[in-house]
Amino acid sequence: MRLIGMLDSPYVRRVAISLEFLGVPFTHEAVSVFSTFEQFQRINPVVKAPSLVCDNGDVLMDSSLILQFVEATMAGDSLWSRDAVAMQREMRCVSLALAACDKSVQAVYERNLRPAHAQFEPWMARVHGQIVAACTALDAELASHPQFHAASRSQACVTTAVVWQFMQSMLAALLPQKDYPSIVALAARMEATPQFLKYPPTGPGV
Repeated sequence: MRLIGMLDSPYVRRVAISLEFLGVPFTHEAVSVFSTFEQFQRINPVVKAPSLVCDNGDVLMDSSLILQFVEATMAGDSLWSRDAVAMQREMRCVSLALAACDKSVQAVYERNLRPAHAQFEPWMARVHGQIVAACTALDAELASHPQFHAASRSQACVTTAVVWQFMQSMLAALLPQKDYPSIVALAARMEATPQFLKYPPTGPGV
């Protein structure tokens, strides 16, 4: 399998680190949707990162669907709890983290790609509010449930840490670390693991 995309994308990094935790072999190709658009287009005409090129040549997209496919067909293991209540909590954390991530990407694209005269500040204020709301709820979830305090092989922990690193690199002024102590502690612990250190968030950015 080939994982296509830059590791400064939280979605690409999320997949790479998850596959490493699962012990699923793959190769990573650092191809950018911006600076190497045509190269990416030759691999996947949709030009969406991450793209997973399967052994038969099929291309899968969307980080959650890629990970669902891998766990169902290749891993023999899971980064999700088997207990229904614990899994529900994990899925809530992941949904909050990905919501914050999606809105953060929108904010970054608006600021960095749209001309200043065309930016709509009321919409940006709404997006920023959604990011803060998601992070506030996520921090409360992590603080309330001991299962997250020491876990590493957890999709909730992987996704939270990856997304937090991305948001801090792009929107640190919006999200002061003092306001999210549980997220900060979890992310610091996860970033020190061998799986995270193997896939640092390097890339050209937007």
